[in-house]
Amino acid sequence: MDPLDAHGGAMSVRKAFAIAGVNLRRLVHDRTGAFFVFVFPFLIILAIGAAFGSGFTPKVGVVSVDPGPLGLDLLSRLESDDGLQVQRFADDGALRTAVERGQVEGGLVIPGDYDERVRAGETVPLSVIARPVGAGQEVQIALDAVVDAQSVEIRAARFALAEGAVDDFDQGLARADAASLPAVEVTSRTAGNRVVGTFDTGAAQELILFMFLTSLSASSMLIETRRLGVSTRMLASPTSVSTILLGETLGRYAIALVQGLLIVIGTVLLFQVDWGDPLTTTLVVLLFALAATGAAMVMGSVLQNASQAGAMGVFLGLVLAALGGCMVPLEIFPPLMYRIAHLFPHAWAIEALTESIATSAGPSDVATNLFVLVAYGVALLAIATFLLRRALTART
Repeated sequence: MDPLDAHGGAMSVRKAFAIAGVNLRRLVHDRTGAFFVFVFPFLIILAIGAAFGSGFTPKVGVVSVDPGPLGLDLLSRLESDDGLQVQRFADDGALRTAVERGQVEGGLVIPGDYDERVRAGETVPLSVIARPVGAGQEVQIALDAVVDAQSVEIRAARFALAEGAVDDFDQGLARADAASLPAVEVTSRTAGNRVVGTFDTGAAQELILFMFLTSLSASSMLIETRRLGVSTRMLASPTSVSTILLGETLGRYAIALVQGLLIVIGTVLLFQVDWGDPLTTTLVVLLFALAATGAAMVMGSVLQNASQAGAMGVFLGLVLAALGGCMVPLEIFPPLMYRIAHLFPHAWAIEALTESIATSAGPSDVATNLFVLVAYGVALLAIATFLLRRALTART
């Protein structure tokens, strides 16, 4: 090989890294951009983990006005349930308003004549007010379990009274309460090989969201470079189009990679997030950064206005994140939306990270997801390189 060619190749690589370094420094020196890269993701992860993490205890409202001993017993059973946080309300109107406003997830209305009607042998309907989705369903199941437990004793007391085994209903109820039933041992285990922490799932979703969002928003720097004629002046120097393309690609990739590594390392240190298999997580971050880089370069090559790119980047970043499963879990998507989500790299990356977090899945276990991310990255980078090369050469 000609020493001059080798020297020229090394010089081009150094120039490319210099261009990438300039892009990275511009992001860090931008105070607004630095806030959204270094601070905002952790605030979102903290908020999501606190609101929806494993430490969440549903709030249940109860309306109980002079319900008698049986109503008080039912209320006591609810309050002794460790999985519920009970709050009393004066009437069912106040309870319904609290459910509608999200102050409680659901509630139970105990009639004032509950005790009298039960002792008279009636079947007393209890009104349950709950949201039709989310934690409301869990609250309804928990309320049903508590009511059923008391109903078993009431039916036993009525049977004992009907058979003449006791003198009155209260005696039958006491004997039913004191009766010892065969013990049933229940063993529960979380799917996967470990318990997922409060912040783990939210961290995975926010990692993908912010890597893509930051990359698209940073595409405005590429537009500014072209608008101010920096690229043209570089071409006037002994710098080839290929060197500029490589430098801009490395710059976009560095931004996405810094955002990804910052979230991974930061969540480990701040929230003790366990990302599962280190190699799987690393590969997902590296490959998704390629896809984010390609998307950012396509936007930076097509648009002509930096302000437009900034607004469009935020809009597209949030829309694609929502469609790709970064806002709500993919598991609750209906079949059609689930298929639509997999048209975007976000869904494939989130599934791979979720497998890693829940089961410590290795790269071979999520090989399909990784191959899809490679395909997205290669395709987007190829399109971006073609568009940016045409944009640069058109000005020369």
